[in-house]
Amino acid sequence: MNIDSIKTLGDLKNSNYRPRSIKDEMRDNLIICLRKKENPFHGIIGYEDTVIPELQTAILSRHNIILLGLRGQAKTKIARLMINLLDEYIPVIDNTEINDDPFNPISVTARRIILENGDNTPVRWMHRSERYTEKLATPDVSVADLIGDVDPIKAASLKLPYSDERVIHFGLIPRSHRSIFVINELPDLQARIQVALFNILEERDIQIRGFKVRMPLDIQFIFTANPEDYTNRGSIVTPLKDRIDSQILTHYPKTHEYSRAITEQEANLAEEQKTKIETPELLKDLVELIAFEARDSEYIDSKSGVSARLTISAYENLISTAERRNLLNGDGKTTSRISDLFGVIPSITGKIELVYEGEQEGPYKVAQILIGKAIKHHFASLFPSPENLKKTENTSPYQPIVNWFQKGNKIDLISDLSKKDYEKNLQNVPGLSDIVNKYYKKEKDEDKFLLMEFVLFGLSEHSLLSRYRLENGIQFKDMLSSMFTMPASDDENLEDDDHDIFNS
Repeated sequence: MNIDSIKTLGDLKNSNYRPRSIKDEMRDNLIICLRKKENPFHGIIGYEDTVIPELQTAILSRHNIILLGLRGQAKTKIARLMINLLDEYIPVIDNTEINDDPFNPISVTARRIILENGDNTPVRWMHRSERYTEKLATPDVSVADLIGDVDPIKAASLKLPYSDERVIHFGLIPRSHRSIFVINELPDLQARIQVALFNILEERDIQIRGFKVRMPLDIQFIFTANPEDYTNRGSIVTPLKDRIDSQILTHYPKTHEYSRAITEQEANLAEEQKTKIETPELLKDLVELIAFEARDSEYIDSKSGVSARLTISAYENLISTAERRNLLNGDGKTTSRISDLFGVIPSITGKIELVYEGEQEGPYKVAQILIGKAIKHHFASLFPSPENLKKTENTSPYQPIVNWFQKGNKIDLISDLSKKDYEKNLQNVPGLSDIVNKYYKKEKDEDKFLLMEFVLFGLSEHSLLSRYRLENGIQFKDMLSSMFTMPASDDENLEDDDHDIFNS
């Protein structure tokens, strides 16, 4: 159908166009996608066998939907992708407020235009991108915002009573006729405002200032909510919840592979960062494992959740930490390091809700603990576990490294070390390159140095070395001697997070 040639109601009648409700429209387009094995929810990762099938079922059933889940579980993104199931264009009567269907006008204005113009009624084609409205529920949202209110100026100028529909100033919901309307964080909406949605969902009536207006609105409602909000900030009133046909539970990525794919898809990196900063797979995995550790941490409120935005921001900060060092040293390219993980702490502290024990430690220390646990658990999957070695009589492959530190040696990995100095410092530790070559002989040189650094971090997490957070980097020392030779700055600032021992 050539929409450019259809400009009036008469043209539309002579075409093959047949009007459908928005729910039928989405259902029909989903059926086409399913038959063609196409995915209208492109970019939603990890929900292929859980959320997406339930969502498709709800659409096939022509249901209003609520997406229920913790923050950062792609609820809003799913809602926004719903427009992919709409027709590319639909006809509306031109110069009407509520997108009236030319074949089924519901507003007084649209009916008047058709009465006056007949088949010459002007028609415009509305793109699907215009058929999406999103409102964040906040306590200050009013009935007038969502449904509408009487306009006294319009009533006075037209000399009409307030009960006349022509004096109504329509709110967001009537203006979303034949569209998708999304209310995010539904429990934050005051109970009296939620009540105003009852008849719209069930009877499609709206009431404004006590005047009942019968308007058969055609809207696909999608709501989102966080279970935590049911107790902390509000709740969904039971009659409204009963009128929402399908409740779909979302969840966090079940594997760090899914989590990594989401992070790499959503991270907003500059072109320079993509070309000049190399991030090994090991570091990408560690960024995701930080979030997994956070979701299981006794310091963090599990009911609040740990958003996927944490890993996205952390990954961006990891890249930027390496980029900053690269710019300071004037190198053409650089590779991210394990020590760069401590540049992601600002991405963690603002995205976790702490319980009492966490508040006692402080967000900065909790972030350090999460990074340490991620390193410790991943270390055992790449190298022999020091804990398992203790249970056997075999000689530990880490002994030459530990012996060197026991002789009073130490190593400082300063944040802004050039590539040359970074590699030289690691090569100075006897046995460090040997253990990497033993298990990862075929790795390229840059990755070998990263693994050498990873071994130091892994040994410190297993209490074979001590690790201190310096103001400008990380220092590794012998565990036992460090107890008696703690730097003066650490003695004086033991309560200061910047000088806390990671493990002792």
